[in-house]
Amino acid sequence: MKKITIAIDGFSSTGKSTLAKQLAKHLGYVYVDTGAMYRAIALFAMQNGYISNEFFDKETLIASLSSIKLQFKFNTDLGFAEMYLNDTNVENEIRTIEVSSFVSKVAEISEVRAKLVEQQKEMGKDKGIVMDGRDIGTVVFPDSELKIFMTASATTRAQRRFDELTEKGGDVSFEEVLHNVEERDYIDTHRDNSPLVRADDAIEIDNSYLSREEQFDVVLGLVNETTEAN
Repeated sequence: MKKITIAIDGFSSTGKSTLAKQLAKHLGYVYVDTGAMYRAIALFAMQNGYISNEFFDKETLIASLSSIKLQFKFNTDLGFAEMYLNDTNVENEIRTIEVSSFVSKVAEISEVRAKLVEQQKEMGKDKGIVMDGRDIGTVVFPDSELKIFMTASATTRAQRRFDELTEKGGDVSFEEVLHNVEERDYIDTHRDNSPLVRADDAIEIDNSYLSREEQFDVVLGLVNETTEAN
């Protein structure tokens, strides 16, 4: 069966990465979590003192981009690729609420987006790829055969994120997580460079009341329809 490019965009904490991993594993496709790439750069900025709640030294971060090496390395035990920043596994570090609070601000920077979009386009040149993020169907792969746009209520997404963080031992409140979700929504949809919007030909899926299995079945059906049509 002919391989296609699957672009999954949507708001934070809608389960884009979970769905993308499921699809890639089922289809034997390459999976790329673009959010992890932006999170890694946000972590780099935090580690080097370029960003905090009080300030953001954008110019120094931009000047440091050439020294940032990002790689995905497949973990056979986990069954998916983990994010490496300058040869160090940072998969756990990039998933914290602290990184989440800065990632949208880092992703606003046009030089950061240009660097990562170039890498993402190169990753997908041979198709057979599932990529999720904020601008995959609009900027990275505007010609992708299947575009999915995922959404859910802010409260639903905050509850999912809160449950995930507390399950891992995180010391956060629901209100803090909800504020983070709403703040990221605003920044993502209002930035000048590649704002979060649904592509005209994207299929919107509101998964507020869908289980992971139900969501997967719906999207797999769309994949099968698309591959047959192509």
